[in-house]
Amino acid sequence: MGRDSAAWSGDDPSMQPCVYIMASGYNGTLYVGVTSSIVHRAWQHREGLIGGFAKRHRTRMLVHYELLGSMPEAIRREKQIKEWRRAWKIDLIERGNPTWRDLYPEIAQ
Repeated sequence: MGRDSAAWSGDDPSMQPCVYIMASGYNGTLYVGVTSSIVHRAWQHREGLIGGFAKRHRTRMLVHYELLGSMPEAIRREKQIKEWRRAWKIDLIERGNPTWRDLYPEIAQ
């Protein structure tokens, strides 16, 4: 799932710089994004509140996320993943989440 708690020194992991991948379903459309609050951003996706591409393609399942040490680091990682081929993104997802389950319930607790 890509959690790297050692890189973050804050007390609240929900307010940590993060790169994430949302999907429309198993092997579906992918959306790569960056946020400082993964719980809130994933909820926005689930509720259809993120406009544009994410809304049109209904990318509402959180299938991968990586907690990073700083926002510039998260932005660099997001740009890196966005340049990848789809197959590489799928491999990244399936290394930590082979069944493509929605990770939101795990982080929203």
